[in-house]
Amino acid sequence: MEQLKGISIFVETVEAGGFSAAAVRLHLTRSAVGKTIARLEQRLGVRLFNRTTRMQSLTEEGRFFYERCLRAVEEIRLGEAMLESGRHSVRGRLRISMPVLFGRLCIAPILENLLDEHPELELDLSFNDRIVDLLEDGFDLAIRNGQLKDHPDLMARAVARQRMTVCASPAYLERHGVPQTIADIPQHQGIVYRRGDYERSWIFPAPDDPWRQILPRSRLRLDDLAAISDAALAGRGLAWLPCWLVRENVAAARLVQVLKHEEANIFDAHAIWLRSPVMVPKVRLAIDTLAARLPAMMG
Repeated sequence: MEQLKGISIFVETVEAGGFSAAAVRLHLTRSAVGKTIARLEQRLGVRLFNRTTRMQSLTEEGRFFYERCLRAVEEIRLGEAMLESGRHSVRGRLRISMPVLFGRLCIAPILENLLDEHPELELDLSFNDRIVDLLEDGFDLAIRNGQLKDHPDLMARAVARQRMTVCASPAYLERHGVPQTIADIPQHQGIVYRRGDYERSWIFPAPDDPWRQILPRSRLRLDDLAAISDAALAGRGLAWLPCWLVRENVAAARLVQVLKHEEANIFDAHAIWLRSPVMVPKVRLAIDTLAARLPAMMG
């Protein structure tokens, strides 16, 4: 049980953004949090955090361990939520807005299973890439990707982390060679996401800058991620896509991930709901279910 306590404090420390903030959340001293993390590092034989006088950041081993610990913690939270929902029946209509492709491939399959477990629950799932107004549009919940702006009337919880990857077909790489570094990308044809006048740059973390943004040369620009994946399969060039979208084609060797030694851009998927003193059981159940199940689908 002491090991589970250490893991829960580790997860809380990552989510809070540091030892001091975690101590406030957990009603512990900063020293107690630090000692718990140190004991966990000693037991595992790895360093989980890089520490400076002002901040802590996850090491690569720490990030790997966190992603797996989070699944276990979310399963416990989901169990608690399901016990709670047993006391407060989950019933009625639950309206959820989500991005089209991410929603169809990742979110909907998880949520639809709730219908088997809760016969009085109804789901209305809306697939739309626009940002909805939960109050005006009548949604109980929305799923949004990427960084969020603070809003006094909304609550948010990260339910999964998405990793981007650069990939191409074996035929394309055989013809044009395999890029070895990010600096090689401009020498290749890229398949670029474009909507209206906006072309999305490919983003990579950098040690001395927040981001490196690269817009590869391209003769093919599309406004649909699935179409970009199809074009990559057809050998049209390099593509920058979320791992969950390409994982089956990568596993089948129809696509090859390149630049795997480069740090990938990672962003969160959030569940958003209207601020309220008490969360409706059906909303809580949906959020806890996504947080427990969705990370395993992220590739």
